[in-house]
Amino acid sequence: MNAMLLWTPGVGEIVVIALVVLLLFGGKKIPELMRGLGSGVREFNSAKNSIKNEIEEGMKEPKNTSSTEAEKAE
Repeated sequence: MNAMLLWTPGVGEIVVIALVVLLLFGGKKIPELMRGLGSGVREFNSAKNSIKNEIEEGMKEPKNTSSTEAEKAE
């Protein structure tokens, strides 16, 4: 845990990383990369919410389960 706290990027490191990305990809490719990243994040959140809703629906107890189970057992 301490090793993670030792390497927290400061303003200088973030600026250097941004400049390297700008040099590698150019100004015209960066918006395209960000759009792709944004759509990926949206898709991930959509899938996460879908799974969360399915789990919550599965946890809900159906009404009158005891009477239907008793009828099936007969």
